[in-house]
Amino acid sequence: MAFVITSACENEKAGECIETCPVDCIVEDQKQMYIDPDVCIDCGACEAVCPVEAIYPEDEVPESEQKYIQINRDFFKSRS
Repeated sequence: MAFVITSACENEKAGECIETCPVDCIVEDQKQMYIDPDVCIDCGACEAVCPVEAIYPEDEVPESEQKYIQINRDFFKSRS
């Protein structure tokens, strides 16, 4: 997984990341946005435009937000 969306996105869902993503790997649900790890090309476009700074490269997710790595993965597992 290249990028992870964390708790700052919960109930925020600004949407700039979806508009910017060149491969449409960001999906919105009722709670927040999620990045599909199988589609993401690690370009960083979403991270640069996120107004709430909720998007991180997986290896830079803050310790307090580590659970969102699995939350993002689980979101897409449940969709398959």
